[in-house]
Amino acid sequence: MKWNILSYDSPKIMGILNVTPDSFFDGGAYNSETTIRERIQQMLVEGADIIDIGAYSTRPGAEDISEQEEITRLRKALNIIVNEFPDINVSIDTFRLDVVKAIYEEYGEFMVNDISGGCFDSEMFRYVGEKNLPYVCMHMQGTPQTMQIHPQYDDVVKDILLFFKEKIVLAKQYGISQFVVDPGFGFGKTVEQNYELMKNLRKFVDLHYPILVGISRKSMIRATLNCSVDEALNGTTVLNTIALQKGAHIIRVHDVKAAKEALTLVQKCY
Repeated sequence: MKWNILSYDSPKIMGILNVTPDSFFDGGAYNSETTIRERIQQMLVEGADIIDIGAYSTRPGAEDISEQEEITRLRKALNIIVNEFPDINVSIDTFRLDVVKAIYEEYGEFMVNDISGGCFDSEMFRYVGEKNLPYVCMHMQGTPQTMQIHPQYDDVVKDILLFFKEKIVLAKQYGISQFVVDPGFGFGKTVEQNYELMKNLRKFVDLHYPILVGISRKSMIRATLNCSVDEALNGTTVLNTIALQKGAHIIRVHDVKAAKEALTLVQKCY
């Protein structure tokens, strides 16, 4: 694989490919070569710029799997990509450095989408910088197992901005040139804190790095609208539209077609 450097003058769509049995929305849906291939093809036809592959479910209460199991799951999708879709941009949703190393050595360049923002492995920034890999630095309070147990902040917006300012210093120190910030909607935040972040998303534009927003079908939508995950597409589209208006550069979604339509209409209005 080879990463094609993206310009964020126009926002990009990151399509989610979960090769897990227990992700909160589509766990178990893409666990065969046929379903994985069809999912990739569908997202590309619908307009995905990046395919984000997740092999470790980070929903609260999800099973903790070994690094080797995570790598094995990723290989199933990556073998299809290198053989049939070699020119697409791939992102790997992992916080484990040994997984990053194994995939890089076997397949080449990709974007590292790290929910821990480098907090779970102090060597992550060094390795990503050495290999010149694009890196998504997400904010999360706690771990996937503890993140929703009474998350607390002095000021959720200021605290997370400070987190990113510190991470940007590290990124520069380690030579990470393709750096993306992700406020981490739903990761160690209450519903109210998530909406406070959305209201103030433009403040993150002042960091002068691309912003990724991932709110697809999340509980901040379901709790507010009292709907199921299957009924949360409309709410997802509304919040993606707001995020784009507030300066998001990447929107991470399960439903690429709806996101592409939202992006097209937003661009018509600006």
